[in-house]
Amino acid sequence: MRIGVISDTHGLFDPKVRAMFKRVDLIVHAGDIGRLDVISQLQEIAPVLAVEGNNDSFGEFPEERFENLEGRRFWIRHIFGELHQLRVKEKTRLEELHPDVVVFGHSHRPYQHLLGKTLLFNPGSAGPRRFSLPRTVGMLSLKRSGIDARIVSLD
Repeated sequence: MRIGVISDTHGLFDPKVRAMFKRVDLIVHAGDIGRLDVISQLQEIAPVLAVEGNNDSFGEFPEERFENLEGRRFWIRHIFGELHQLRVKEKTRLEELHPDVVVFGHSHRPYQHLLGKTLLFNPGSAGPRRFSLPRTVGMLSLKRSGIDARIVSLD
């Protein structure tokens, strides 16, 4: 299964995303969507699982969600954090939930790190450029042998 991962669009749907995600089976949007038409355009490509971010107030999507995809447990939320930012609360939830993947956004920084058996994955921001951060999306490939993760530049 191939999953396109996007976050922090802040109302911008970059046409490059359509080409990058054309062969995905599913799209995960990790919040700060900005406008619902971003989700509509993503749904033209593949089914979408989305969460609302701290700048969203649609009431259309949960703040976090738990999904089983191809036998893997996914925890999707907008605000989580990189390894050095995790508080006791997040570490405790990781120990309770044992997710295979945590997908998050918020920082606009692409990030991937394996914490034990859990992949922490932030695709970065696909929205308007912010500071000197790159504009990126993520790709996850779920295989029997494991999960391949990569960050793809929109620039």
